[in-house]
Amino acid sequence: MVMASDRSQLSLSSSDAEQLAGYFKVLGDPGRLQIVYTLLDAGELCVGDLAGRLGASESATSHQLRQLRTSGLVRSRRDGREVHYRIADLHIRLLLDVAAEHYLHDHEPHR
Repeated sequence: MVMASDRSQLSLSSSDAEQLAGYFKVLGDPGRLQIVYTLLDAGELCVGDLAGRLGASESATSHQLRQLRTSGLVRSRRDGREVHYRIADLHIRLLLDVAAEHYLHDHEPHR
């Protein structure tokens, strides 16, 4: 983990910058962002349970999960006929918490 005092020393190679930008692109979709937050809170869910919590169709949820899995942000585990999804790396919570704090600093929460 990079300490606050070491952050000024960070530099990214062009391939690392491209990968990081890809994460932001995937997270830039509100539906996928809601999926990530839901999985962070729940730990692990199958598509049907996740879709139910989001009020979305299983098909749309499955499509969004496929993009999150392809990007490496979520992992899946098969249990019989069901596939369960979880966040691949919990550092994503730190990233999202900082982004939300930054946004909410100057904006009224939209609930």
